[in-house]
Amino acid sequence: MDAAPFTSSSTFKTASISSSSTSLICLSKNFSRNHLPSKFKSRRNLSVRASNDDSVVTLLDYGAGNVRSVRNAIRHLGFQIKDVQTPKDILNARRLIFPGVGAFAPAMDVLNSTGMGEALCTYIQNDRPFLGICLGLQLLFESSEENGPVGGLGLIPGVVGRFDSSKGFRVPHIGWNALQITKDSEILDDIGNRHVYFVHSYRAMPSKENKDWISSTCNYGDEFIASVRKGKVHAVQFHPEKSGDVGLSVLRRFLLPKSSLTEKRTERKASKLAKRVIACLDVRTNDEGDLVVTKGDQYDVREHAEQNEVRNLGKPVELAAQYYRDGADEVSFLNITGFRDFPLGDLPMLQVLRSASENVFVPLTVGGGIRDFTDSNDRYYSSLEVASEYFRSGADKISIGSDAVHAAEEYLKTKVKTGKSSIEQISRVYGNQAVVVSIDPRRMYLNDPSEVEFKSIRLTKQGPNGEEYAWYQCTINGGREGRPIGAYELAKAVEELGAGEILLNCIDCDGQGKGFDVDLIKMISDAVSIPVIASSGAGAVEHFTDVFSKTNASAALAAGIFHRKEVPIRSVKEHLLKEGIEVRI
Repeated sequence: MDAAPFTSSSTFKTASISSSSTSLICLSKNFSRNHLPSKFKSRRNLSVRASNDDSVVTLLDYGAGNVRSVRNAIRHLGFQIKDVQTPKDILNARRLIFPGVGAFAPAMDVLNSTGMGEALCTYIQNDRPFLGICLGLQLLFESSEENGPVGGLGLIPGVVGRFDSSKGFRVPHIGWNALQITKDSEILDDIGNRHVYFVHSYRAMPSKENKDWISSTCNYGDEFIASVRKGKVHAVQFHPEKSGDVGLSVLRRFLLPKSSLTEKRTERKASKLAKRVIACLDVRTNDEGDLVVTKGDQYDVREHAEQNEVRNLGKPVELAAQYYRDGADEVSFLNITGFRDFPLGDLPMLQVLRSASENVFVPLTVGGGIRDFTDSNDRYYSSLEVASEYFRSGADKISIGSDAVHAAEEYLKTKVKTGKSSIEQISRVYGNQAVVVSIDPRRMYLNDPSEVEFKSIRLTKQGPNGEEYAWYQCTINGGREGRPIGAYELAKAVEELGAGEILLNCIDCDGQGKGFDVDLIKMISDAVSIPVIASSGAGAVEHFTDVFSKTNASAALAAGIFHRKEVPIRSVKEHLLKEGIEVRI
């Protein structure tokens, strides 16, 4: 696999896409600041010497996934960043943050091949201030089952295993969930009863051997380890940089451990995984060349007036910041002309991500044009390279549309996973939780299900000519071209190929404001074990209650009603709470 040609702050990026099996590099089951495994002692004598600058945070970025958000959060709190370039930088750090993103094996490959793992073990065993995030927690354990077994750092007893989807819980675990704090953790002091953001398919489980480490747990099918603490060493499975104000409080507590307590809120107690409300921004250039947020009416984004201009509903960075303040659980950017343009040539869109991530501390998804591409100079870019640049620009998840349809068609025809599709490439390196597949189906009415080979459903409301059934034909190129594959068949195929979430649109409902297509959403959310985001048709707060109470959708997305300020995000959440549906406030 070719290394991406783009620059990065990390010097370890090219090694991060290896997926070979990794051996244990620490193997210490009993945490001791004075004991270092003998295999390291025989190689060299490592010593820890902290720097004296209180305003500097050392960041271990091995080059995979979106670390920009962590950088922005650290700077937002008034600190400067020193990037790890050598193992000595780890040993000399006054405080170290390791925001692990992506898959377990590539991360261990980087730590092993660069000597960073050895230095990291030494640093932690000397009880230096450390904060691991997500994969930065998992790597502390003995091993992982992800593409493995793969050996970890071995500092905490236990094996990182996959969530059990057979119990009816969707995998990946994506969204805002509650913590059960088990001991004084210091950095969790300001969380109170609020939700924090998780996105992962693998987790570590509590045991007698690791109970002294556990500072909080979370329940998702099973009780898993949400955070650990021993001395000055902390690690969290959730993403504080994506958990809004409450997440920033966790980072603040780590960076300023002696800071005074903030005022505890008395809001409704978080108890379980919340349903998500997502704000979507369809972005494209208008006829003057400016990047604007627009909204389609059944995918038509032009005003029906003499000028026939692109509908302009605001500037993307400003709207994203506003929706974050309003309480959106995620923000999605869809580059709706990306199917025909080279996405990495769209520098304004990359800048939108970079700018938005500076002040938006909830997950950002970007979609449009993520596929293999050959430019005018015959330079070939893999879909992985395209996605990597989006991740480095601030995206947490990427959304694949037309390319996923082609991949699913090929897979259903051959029954062979080639490993070359965009879904497979990106999920292998960044994890399936980073890959969203956007499905754009159109309702095709039937009098009899036997008329087509695709999965059809009996409609709750008859078609225009009294039809009682319909199948949902998938489209590509912004809804312009129908394909011989149904939404049901596509959803099942992309799940098998490695997608971690489905964004389910409906062309018939788009921009109509009459409610989501509950028939379609129920069919797909019942068919797959990954989370499904309901999209298209929201026009009132009741529509959100309807889709959550009648389907297994994990999230609901809206655009126009938020852009036009017809229905505020806060009103949606207040209504859902009133109806007994858990949401983040």
